[in-house]
Amino acid sequence: MLVIHRDICGYCGACVSVCPEGALELIDAYLTVDDHCTACRICTRICPLGALEVADEAKV
Repeated sequence: MLVIHRDICGYCGACVSVCPEGALELIDAYLTVDDHCTACRICTRICPLGALEVADEAKV
């Protein structure tokens, strides 16, 4: 599952536009991810701030 580091995210929407599953949504400057996320990592590579991470990579 995708982890959104909200303290880093600039809410630019770049990740939303590249998600092949439509799992990311930006509403009122708040990014959400739903159960359609397949952890393909496309959004993590496109995020200019590095605010997205797949849970198995997250240092929680």
